[in-house]
Amino acid sequence: MGEGSGRTPSSGRDASWLVSADLVAVGLAFLGQILLARALLPVHYGWMVLAIDLYASVFLIVDLGLPTLLARDGANHPDMVKPAVWRSYRWQALTALPFVAVVLVTQPHRWLHLEAPVTLLVLAGLIALVHVASYAPRSGLRALGEARLEALTKVVERILTVLGYAWLAWQDSTSPTAFTAAFLLGATTGWLLSLYWLVRTAPSTGTGDWSRLGACWTSPALLLTSALPFALTLSILPYVVRIEKFLLASVSGSALAAVFHVAQLAWLAGLVVPAALRSALLPVLGSSRFTARYTHEMNRAYDLCLALLPVGLLGGYLIVAVLAPVAFPSAYFDGTYGVSAVDMFAVLLAGWAFTLLATPTYTSIMAGAQPWRFTQFILLVVVVALAVGYLNIVAWASTDTQRLYGAAVASSVSAGALLVLSWWMSGEAVLVKMRKEDLTLALLGTLALVAGAVTHTWWWALLSTPLLLFIPPGWQAIRPTPS
Repeated sequence: MGEGSGRTPSSGRDASWLVSADLVAVGLAFLGQILLARALLPVHYGWMVLAIDLYASVFLIVDLGLPTLLARDGANHPDMVKPAVWRSYRWQALTALPFVAVVLVTQPHRWLHLEAPVTLLVLAGLIALVHVASYAPRSGLRALGEARLEALTKVVERILTVLGYAWLAWQDSTSPTAFTAAFLLGATTGWLLSLYWLVRTAPSTGTGDWSRLGACWTSPALLLTSALPFALTLSILPYVVRIEKFLLASVSGSALAAVFHVAQLAWLAGLVVPAALRSALLPVLGSSRFTARYTHEMNRAYDLCLALLPVGLLGGYLIVAVLAPVAFPSAYFDGTYGVSAVDMFAVLLAGWAFTLLATPTYTSIMAGAQPWRFTQFILLVVVVALAVGYLNIVAWASTDTQRLYGAAVASSVSAGALLVLSWWMSGEAVLVKMRKEDLTLALLGTLALVAGAVTHTWWWALLSTPLLLFIPPGWQAIRPTPS
């Protein structure tokens, strides 16, 4: 039995741990993708990417939304965190068994005309299930104030995965199935390590009075009903960032999807920053949503997001523009498929900025007393993404170049819709108006930098330099929240 560390969640401290670890993991993941792109043919690389993305999306419903509830409510009574994890696992296991059977019958890989080996598909499905299993203990660690341990599990997972890729590349392997198995090894280790640390650090089990975590925990019916909005949302959410890739694959095949994936790599890597901020902020907002501390935490979150904006925009573009063409095969950048992955990434940068700026209000919806509002929010975003993606990739595009650029534009427009809808549906209109000058400067600076990067006219990018003024307040916001 663990005795507990006596730590409590802190938005600034926990965000710094999670963002730092995710950035390290992103760097390792980028190295891993370089190894994959050099070892595998584009079509085989596309198989692996699409299979992992597809089953990650399909199996997320098994999560049931329970880890999100745990992250929101667990900080109030740390001694109930461990039993809440075991309770989550029981319900997830009951859901997984029939759902796996349904997937075996329906074979969703055929929807994307994915001709990958069966073994690769099975491994991709197992990766998805293992990742779902890791969410509950990681949420538990975060609720206990041990985001540092959660962060370490992510880094260890990525290190082992990349080492597996490197060993296979050294062996001159060209098998996408073997590389998928290496991914599974890293994911399984990360899950087991998070479970081990949860057991070691969680306080002794509480009295079994589930009402201490909240009314929704008092019965299975209430628990599942309360978690259902998060479950539905999580099952829909992956499509927001994958719709364009799936549409490209269905229209033009896996090779074109692989090209778009290379353009997305740094953008997807950058999305771990707002995701880490949401992870750190949710327990804090969940425990303070009925107190005066709530507005203070929302303002701290805005300071963090605004400080990270210029770092991500400038640093991300320079890294991709300089290093990506050297690291990846030239076919992804020399126009072989109609457009350079760097130019697509420049368009995607706007979407990253919109997603980052939506983080405080997005998380506010998650932490609110009406979880169905969060589901409605994500559904609206997905509808916009589907409509914009279909128009830009299928209806209006007639060449591969137009489809690839259309996919990048659709992605950023969808992120813009996410930002505006989060302002509208969060009920935080007063706070958004209070920060309107900062948000206006952030949006104008972002669009100036993206315009300069897309058109290769650098005087546009110079107009984004006022964004650097946001960095000092952001450093202040990293300091731990007073207990």
